[in-house]
Amino acid sequence: MNVLLIEDELHTARILQDIIETDKDFIVIKTIDSISEAVSYLAKYNQNIDLIFLDIHLSDGHSFEIFRHIDINIPIIFCTAYDEYALQAIKNNGIEYILKPFQDEEILRALQKFKKLAGRFKSKVTFDLPINSNKNSLFQNSFLTQQKDKTIVIFIENIAMFAIEQDILYLYTFDKKRYPVFKKMDYVESVCNPRLFFRINRQMLINRNAINTIQPYFNRKVILELKVEPEAQPIVSRLKVTQFKEWLEVGE
Repeated sequence: MNVLLIEDELHTARILQDIIETDKDFIVIKTIDSISEAVSYLAKYNQNIDLIFLDIHLSDGHSFEIFRHIDINIPIIFCTAYDEYALQAIKNNGIEYILKPFQDEEILRALQKFKKLAGRFKSKVTFDLPINSNKNSLFQNSFLTQQKDKTIVIFIENIAMFAIEQDILYLYTFDKKRYPVFKKMDYVESVCNPRLFFRINRQMLINRNAINTIQPYFNRKVILELKVEPEAQPIVSRLKVTQFKEWLEVGE
């Protein structure tokens, strides 16, 4: 099972890796020392990780900041010198809370606990938050993004499209600004109102209000002229053209 270490003390990270890898079921695939790097890495490789060891105080702030920027469904073992964050840890996928300085046995017991939990499931362990059964509550009203040291709230009515560019998901606003969104496209599509947004291909999710014109394209595809200018051409995949046109005609 793949383990991600998020720890800003190099010596501690090395000790943790040595202890973890004494259990042949685990391998540490990456060590990260900051919030910004953790968000970037998890946005790309979230699906490849089975377990996270997480320090709370990192070089650029409290690690709980990570959860404000990206959805994490991976169980976490918190390993920290501070005892006042246990409740917050439990609320953020924490399955164990270990205080520094730790003993080898504490780490190994935590790994055994994880394996017992994993054994209750036939597939990879996930800790999904329950979805509100009220359909009107399923759609997200805003997204958080980061600009330098500021967190910015972008409301859904201001978002023209989402696009994956160079393996990073961006949102484009109607005033032609672009911001990174540290989430998966599948997640974004699931929380956007399908009457307002349509996924025209694997890389793009389009707001109907961002569309100016539709033009024929090669191989029975269509290409869109939008109110924003993404890096790639907004081409509706051939298999989606009929569904896309029907979606446009239905209206909001």
